Amino acid sequence: MAQHFLLSAAARTLSLKSIYVEGEEAAYRLFCQLRWSETNGKPVCPQCCYDEAYSVRTRRKFKCKACHHQFSVTSGTMFASHKLAFVDLLGAIALVANAAKGMSALQLARTIGVSYKTAFVLLHKLREAIRAETEGMMLSGTVEVDGAFVGGHVRPLNRSADRIDRRLRENRRAERRSVIALRQRGGRILTDVFARESEGVACATAQISLGSHVVADMIAHWDLLVPAFTASRVDHSEAYSLGHGIHTNGAESYFSRMRRMIRGQHHWVGPSYLKGYAAHAARLEDHRKASNGELVDQLIVNGLLAPVSRAWKGYWQRAN
Repeated sequence: MAQHFLLSAAARTLSLKSIYVEGEEAAYRLFCQLRWSETNGKPVCPQCCYDEAYSVRTRRKFKCKACHHQFSVTSGTMFASHKLAFVDLLGAIALVANAAKGMSALQLARTIGVSYKTAFVLLHKLREAIRAETEGMMLSGTVEVDGAFVGGHVRPLNRSADRIDRRLRENRRAERRSVIALRQRGGRILTDVFARESEGVACATAQISLGSHVVADMIAHWDLLVPAFTASRVDHSEAYSLGHGIHTNGAESYFSRMRRMIRGQHHWVGPSYLKGYAAHAARLEDHRKASNGELVDQLIVNGLLAPVSRAWKGYWQRAN
């Protein structure tokens, strides 16, 4: 029997021990290398794109020789104004990348020795950067389309006479949301969150290239995809797969990972944050056969490419 990839040595190319043994300077150089990979880590002014800069010796900043703008390796990125040392920031990202089912903010805070607020905001910034990675992406070929309801659990009452039918819409809680997953065979997973699964039809139409082969279950609203795509349907009351590639097992695999991530790590996710968690689970599923060193580099690059977060910068200081 073949060994699972995560059990192999190829999956372990970076360790938390090596990060802290190499220290702060090595972590800082890695951030420089990943942000300015075209110049082999040599700083490039984000304002005028000139590649000659002075080093400010009293702090980790640069001054552009052309426009005299001062900047750092994290200026204008998701990591801007960070308070953590680079070695701790790298360690936190490594822990997040190593967690195959995600990591809670409380666990991250206790592991690297920071406050819960610091870990909470950092994780949400990373999820925002992960969402930005697939923004505007189009899927093609064979694409599996499916939805799953998350949240809004209604606890059954003690006495059987007082219990209600929790399947009925009028008995559902307002926090209940539908996560829509579009999974391209051999490609990426795109996700979005809606109040109703039927709203995912417009999402699928906008993010799947015309002429693609769409596979969905027998829920009636997916009938609207038939005019634009070659469609195959699976009646799950009769079979999970009809053979010849007619199944939605890839999308179901993603939902399995997302549910285990939420139930096992986070326990509850508010509807306003669910898009970030859904995108995080999709990325874990997409890159499940990448080494942890690759995953860390990709997460850092995502954060360095993403602009300053308007939702999470100063989150704890806002009035509302």
